[in-house]
Amino acid sequence: MTIPRYGFEDTSYQYAGGEDGLLKLCKRFYAVMDSDKQARDIRAMHHDDLDDMVQRLCAFLCGWLGGPRRYNERYGNISIPRYHQKFSIGEAERDAWLHCMKIAVDEQAWREDFKAYLMVQFARPAEACRTQ
Repeated sequence: MTIPRYGFEDTSYQYAGGEDGLLKLCKRFYAVMDSDKQARDIRAMHHDDLDDMVQRLCAFLCGWLGGPRRYNERYGNISIPRYHQKFSIGEAERDAWLHCMKIAVDEQAWREDFKAYLMVQFARPAEACRTQ
């Protein structure tokens, strides 16, 4: 069996199920954030209606995982750490975000090695968003 080379060209995007798979992930991620007590503080950083955030995160992940650059097409360029500078994000907030994402990732019908790969990748921008 050949081990996929995640992070090369559009491999990660394809293994995630393309835009439909990423939309499913993003919907679940924000549903977890909306209901999980550990995410209370990061949930408070968002508007009441999370639909726009679902769409924005999905668009970002499309390009970030090697697929179409949907975020740039729809919203323009973004620097994730710079965008989050306006929030107070420390280790607890970073960990809560990763907690919600892990739950959402674990519920997807993806290969276990792909899930593990994604969580390592998600940890990088999550850490970069911590503010001083």
